[in-house]
Amino acid sequence: MPPHSTFSRRALLALLAFSGLSTAQAQGWPTAKPISLVVGYPAGGSVDLVARIIAEPLAKRLGTPVVVENVGGAGGTIGAQKVVSANPDGYTLLLGSGSEVSIARLYNAAIKYNGETDLAPVGLIGVTPMVFVTNTQTGVKTIEEAIAKSKRERNQLSFASSGIGTPLHVSGELINLMAGTSFRHVPYRGAGQQLQDLLGGNIEFSVSVLSSALPHIESGRMIPLGVTTPTRSRAAPQIPALAENPRLKGYDMNVWFGLFGPAKLPAPMVARLNRELNDILREEAVWQKLQKAGISNEGGTPQALTAFVRAETQRVRAVVNKAVSTGAAN
Repeated sequence: MPPHSTFSRRALLALLAFSGLSTAQAQGWPTAKPISLVVGYPAGGSVDLVARIIAEPLAKRLGTPVVVENVGGAGGTIGAQKVVSANPDGYTLLLGSGSEVSIARLYNAAIKYNGETDLAPVGLIGVTPMVFVTNTQTGVKTIEEAIAKSKRERNQLSFASSGIGTPLHVSGELINLMAGTSFRHVPYRGAGQQLQDLLGGNIEFSVSVLSSALPHIESGRMIPLGVTTPTRSRAAPQIPALAENPRLKGYDMNVWFGLFGPAKLPAPMVARLNRELNDILREEAVWQKLQKAGISNEGGTPQALTAFVRAETQRVRAVVNKAVSTGAAN
């Protein structure tokens, strides 16, 4: 027997074992127990919407149930903390947004985790505008009228958001900074109560994710004053961009969604999830649902999501620092 035959046999057995493992992984997740896809907000908001769009196709591809788990509160950070603290076995994932992953800790020193290091990025799902809205009771129809009203009624008007340190909160503060307005921030636990109070006249203005506000805008119960991206949204081209107003030239904020796991999620699992996520985002049914909600289909590598989160955090930090230094954040 040639001296290299033992080595060759071992190599062949190892290759066969690896092929068997790869085949098993292609068929399903290690076991058929459900995966918890954590959403840091109550049901009905934009993050919940995205989670429910991808949960079913992800379950089919992984061969195991994917259950959306709403863990609301504290601007999404309670849900994020649950994933940070979870066993990195692939059965607890986060459908995350900029709020709980990076922004909230800029406002709240009590948040001990760092979303840039304590979560394993899988892939960017999409980006969507927010929209600054009012109800029919204010009589305001344009952002210019809202600015004028705020300056006449100094410190008397409020804007709602889904929580302190969320992109919605930062967006309202950015309007205050750029336009010299004095809208007072009123945080809510999620989009449902926030929009209900706006429509009921309990609060005058709100920053909402476009997908959550669109049904009320289309029904005429809510007046859109401007989307937060530099240009108009394809989902609602009739709504002007805030940046079209000279006082808000260069205004640019958005909400993004990504898939994450605990920091020590094994690299093969990250790679598998990333591959499946990218394929899901190319499915026609998923594409149509996201586009209808005004959410872009992004995808990309875990490394690209890492760089994206880092850049977004730095951009928002500049706004937060300026708001804090001028006393605008509250």
